[in-house]
Amino acid sequence: MRVPFDKLSEHCAVFGIYNIKEASNYVYLGLHALQHRGQEGCGIVTRDKGIFCKKRSRGLVLEAFDKQDIENLRGDIGIGHARYSTSGDSSLVNLQPLTASFDLGDIAIAHNGNITNAQSIKNKLISDGAIFSSNSDTEVIIHLIARQKGSFDERLIGALSQLKGAFSLVILFNDILYAVKDPWGFRPLAMGELNDSYCFASETCAFDLIGAKFIRELESGEIVKVDKYGVNSFKPFKSENSYRCVFEYIYFARPDSYLWDNHVYEIRKKIGQKLALTSRVDADIVIAVPDSGMPAAIGYAQASGLPFEMGIIRNHYVGRTFIEPTDSIRHFGVKLKLNPSTDVLENKRVVVVDDSIVRGTTSRRIVKMIRNAGAKEVHLRIASPPVTHPCFYGIDTPTKTELIASSHTIEEITKYATADSIAYLSLEDLKSIVGESGYCFACFSGHYPISFE
Repeated sequence: MRVPFDKLSEHCAVFGIYNIKEASNYVYLGLHALQHRGQEGCGIVTRDKGIFCKKRSRGLVLEAFDKQDIENLRGDIGIGHARYSTSGDSSLVNLQPLTASFDLGDIAIAHNGNITNAQSIKNKLISDGAIFSSNSDTEVIIHLIARQKGSFDERLIGALSQLKGAFSLVILFNDILYAVKDPWGFRPLAMGELNDSYCFASETCAFDLIGAKFIRELESGEIVKVDKYGVNSFKPFKSENSYRCVFEYIYFARPDSYLWDNHVYEIRKKIGQKLALTSRVDADIVIAVPDSGMPAAIGYAQASGLPFEMGIIRNHYVGRTFIEPTDSIRHFGVKLKLNPSTDVLENKRVVVVDDSIVRGTTSRRIVKMIRNAGAKEVHLRIASPPVTHPCFYGIDTPTKTELIASSHTIEEITKYATADSIAYLSLEDLKSIVGESGYCFACFSGHYPISFE
């Protein structure tokens, strides 16, 4: 059972490294730094003397691999994946990297994103005799590559040109490492350098941990190939408009990462500052829903002149699964992770900043928890526009009917959450911070840049 928090969830993290002794150690550390992007399973594939070494397991990175596992993953080239899956989809066969052999050699692939036409392609492949061992859309890519003609580069380009949607990939083909970003650039993928080695990661925070230097973000539609001849970059796909996922700034990315030429922490502080300017309320303190609401709450406090306090303390040692309580204690709910600080909240008018409201159930629990701790007033400030539409590009989103903002006014949401007031960041204000173009705002606007099949 998943912890009962109604947050949007990023599907995956990817990491790859080329030409470094004991590559598995670096992949392991890279995945650990990216753990926030996927907690239900992980895997590492390395290449040693012409053979793939691999290990995939459910659970967190620190739980999934022991010292012997890392020693068995031999070689100086490797890729890794941390997965977040939807309910009923966390079986071992769906964990990545996926591996296969075909006429040109061996392939391993790790994927962050969601291919919107994967099912229609899969149906055609099955009718043509293909056999699938998972229900991951990533396996579709392997089948398409195997059925192309020509060199691996030609096959890779031919396969990817048939896809729609979001795919940031790291791929091992024999002794070559590839990093790929889809032509729309939905999901992030960064390139780094460590001495004579090159590495790729979903976020730059992974480079910080292993001591690598961040070089740049891959461009939309770019393929970077790293082999014994060096680094080669090419852009074989038709140029498309970029639709970078703006929710990376709001929630998914770690605040210490650099994303699309911006420091995530600074973007979140600016969002909080804008909220304070547009929705200020008479209050005594500002608190955050930890951890994702922290930078925005700091920005709100700075712009409003109100003191920032640690009014809610998070228990970081609750995993994604826990023993389900009996009916008699089920009301503990949100307190498994969050606990109010009564001395901070008692007799205070409180502004509480959170990154988003999805279903609304968590906001309701948090407001009630703060009131029970003695707060006189509770004012929710949300560091994103109302989430009104589901995502189809690599985010685990409830259906539209489950998104409270799709069918309720702010006044109705305020009443449901039992707050004294709720104010969201407007879409116009968000665009004024990150830019008018180059981003996907579909979860707020319903305007999807790519059709889905």
